[in-house]
Amino acid sequence: MKTPHDHRARLAEALASLGPTVSRLSHLSQRSYQNPYAAVEWPEKVRPEQEWFSTPEYLSLYGTEHWAHLGERARRRLAFHEAANFYSLNIHGEKGLMRGLAERLYRKDLLGVAEYLHHFLDEENKHSVFFGGFCTRYAKVYRSRQFSFAPSRDVWPRDVEDFLFFAKTMVFEEIVDHYNWVQSRDTRLHPVARFINHNHHFEESRHLVFGRRLVTALWEACAPSWDDTTVAEIRAHLRQHFTTSWREYYNPDVYADVGCAEPSEVAERAWAAPAQRAHRRAVSRKVLAFLTSTGILDKEPADAF
Repeated sequence: MKTPHDHRARLAEALASLGPTVSRLSHLSQRSYQNPYAAVEWPEKVRPEQEWFSTPEYLSLYGTEHWAHLGERARRRLAFHEAANFYSLNIHGEKGLMRGLAERLYRKDLLGVAEYLHHFLDEENKHSVFFGGFCTRYAKVYRSRQFSFAPSRDVWPRDVEDFLFFAKTMVFEEIVDHYNWVQSRDTRLHPVARFINHNHHFEESRHLVFGRRLVTALWEACAPSWDDTTVAEIRAHLRQHFTTSWREYYNPDVYADVGCAEPSEVAERAWAAPAQRAHRRAVSRKVLAFLTSTGILDKEPADAF
């Protein structure tokens, strides 16, 4: 019979195994420390209808019936507003992420990873400076419709809360990082857009290494103590989070700003378009492979595709 002591011992051992990773990533964060207020020169103005601010092939209307009816200037305007939406999505996501990280700093059972949680928190705050800098200078911060890192149940055991927090963070950041990686290399994009994406990808690569190691450690240490109902609820919650995270990319407020009639209908049709379903699956392939190979998910989030 497994006891709470067994659970705590497994968790302590799992977190202790992250020691070399925590030290290495903390060293890298210290070595690449930067001042976000001096790292970029913001142009006085940008030209949304003349320059690209998002990779066209990664826009939410690409490959849909709506895309075919947009002229070149309208496509660039869409790319500009979708860049602002992407940055806004990160702003809202990182607010919840920073709050969750701060709540876990120096908690006795997480002391083994506290050193890197400091860097994680610091770097997420800097990312918000860049995302917010673009949105407040040239566009706006789009409202969040549903994004949250909070569990859906009123009361979860603390180990479940921790696992869900870091697992949902990882899913969110894996999807975002794929966009960052592509757009940081797209020479068609405005230099400021390329810089923001490159900078985020550069630091997120460390967060993703940490996230995968920590999520794996928490799952392997805690899952044996959870009953079948709890495991099923965790998996359902993660699948739902996967879908709601993707939904944020199809924002009716963006479509309204670019002049689309019936923007909510545009969002629904774009979400259901075969080209967009294939896009979401392609971008999600890496993180889904991780979640299924570790046994965290027993099936894909079908609603996302």
